[in-house]
Amino acid sequence: MAEIEVPPYFVCPISLEIMKDPVTMSTGITYDRDSIEKWIFSQNNNTCPVTKQALSDPELTPNITLRRLIQSWCTVHASQDIERLPTPKSPVCKSQILKLITDAAAASPQRQMECLKRLKSIASQNQTNRRSMETVGTAEFLASLIMNKTLEASRAEVLEDSSELTRVSHESLSILYSLQLSESGLKSLNNTELIESLTRVMQTGSYESRAYAIMLLKSMLEVAEPDQLIHLSPEFFTQLTQILRDQISEKATKSSLKALAISCSWGRNRIKAVNAGAVPLLIDLLLNSSDKRASEMILTVLEMLCQIAEGRSELLQHGAGLAIVSKKILRVSNGASERAVRILHSISKFSANHRILQEMLQIGVVNKLCLVLQVDCGSKSKDRAREILKLHARAWRNASCIPSNLNSSYPN
Repeated sequence: MAEIEVPPYFVCPISLEIMKDPVTMSTGITYDRDSIEKWIFSQNNNTCPVTKQALSDPELTPNITLRRLIQSWCTVHASQDIERLPTPKSPVCKSQILKLITDAAAASPQRQMECLKRLKSIASQNQTNRRSMETVGTAEFLASLIMNKTLEASRAEVLEDSSELTRVSHESLSILYSLQLSESGLKSLNNTELIESLTRVMQTGSYESRAYAIMLLKSMLEVAEPDQLIHLSPEFFTQLTQILRDQISEKATKSSLKALAISCSWGRNRIKAVNAGAVPLLIDLLLNSSDKRASEMILTVLEMLCQIAEGRSELLQHGAGLAIVSKKILRVSNGASERAVRILHSISKFSANHRILQEMLQIGVVNKLCLVLQVDCGSKSKDRAREILKLHARAWRNASCIPSNLNSSYPN
């Protein structure tokens, strides 16, 4: 297509590609639907990309005339391997969505599944449909289905994936996650009952359902109020760590780590996470992690958990705890190095004894701290490293394991 001269008005101003589904905004500018929906909904912009005008109305009007021109142009150039663009489906009107919700509300599980499959198809078509679904209360309806079916399945002890109740819950959960709810939509879901239901799904659901549950929970926690975060149950942390242990998928693992990082920003949740076995599990994950972002998140959570005595004790009881934290310094990123130095700072300030100080010498922690003073890794990391070295100067000053070329860096 690069060799064919494309009329400029066929090209989307954002993606600079030929438009498949041209739509016009209230500002009079035409864009490709996928591109402008990402701009408005996924990237949370409220202005027209070209005119920079504020969007009082994000309504997108199909530009049928331009679409037909583009399709005709594609047909004329078919001999040059240009495929004719199919006619896109029009966004579903809100009344159709409301009817599906109404039909499903009082229907049998079998009929509910039919309605849910139709809702899933609508959600998959475009972002406009998903926003319309959110506007008419689809998210709240799906959340109520999940809560009711999870409770019914629990009471009936029908937890197999083949059960009708479980299938309805799973389908509702997959649609709810696929809606990519706005911040206000996510906030409307944040309630104790739904969190408890999703926690149960993490415990008893299929691998796919558990992945959807934690990914949705992560998004909900990102916009949750402090009071909601403080009252998360111990079982929530137990299931988070179990998903990390099972390694369901990369997305589920990263969502679990993010959920831990958000929830453990509150002190009373740290002991719940430690009691759930988070510390040794995180160390094991860090030992096997080659992913930069995952390593950063693991160190973030470990740093929070090492702010309490129970967390530091768990890290020190793990044979590789100090070693892997030290190893990650200067190997992942400046952010990871800073978090690792913070962990060592907490250990050395509040939990150090003769045995631990000797272990830090033997496994090269002191060497790494001296090296931090010599390289460009952030002033805060240098300050903490210097403080650790000064704090235990008597125990470490004459240690033979400190390279001679680093002695000049040792604090006086």
